[in-house]
Amino acid sequence: MKYCSAACRSHGVNTTDLQLETTIVTLLHERARDATICPSDAARAIGGEEWRDLMEPARRAARRMVARGELQITQGGVVVDPSTAKGAIRLRTPR
Repeated sequence: MKYCSAACRSHGVNTTDLQLETTIVTLLHERARDATICPSDAARAIGGEEWRDLMEPARRAARRMVARGELQITQGGVVVDPSTAKGAIRLRTPR
C-alpha cells in the first residue's frame, strides 16, 4: 500500500477507506471517459445521511489513488498536486 502522506500513513487504511476507493472507481466507470466526480459523490454513496463525516476520508482515498497512479485530482480542469490542493476538487481517471 502506498500512502499519499505521513498523515495517511499514521491514519492507516480501514474498511471504509477501501470502500471509498472502490466507490470512486465504480462511479468513474459509470460515467463518460472524460467525466469527473466530486469526492462527495463517493461519500454520499456509502455514507447516507452521515456523508459529510466521510468527506476527509474520501479526499484521503483519492490522494492514495493519485499516489498509486490510478487517479488525477483537478481544479478548474487542471491537474493539481493533491498535497497542496485547497478547496473544491474533482476526480478523474488518468489521461
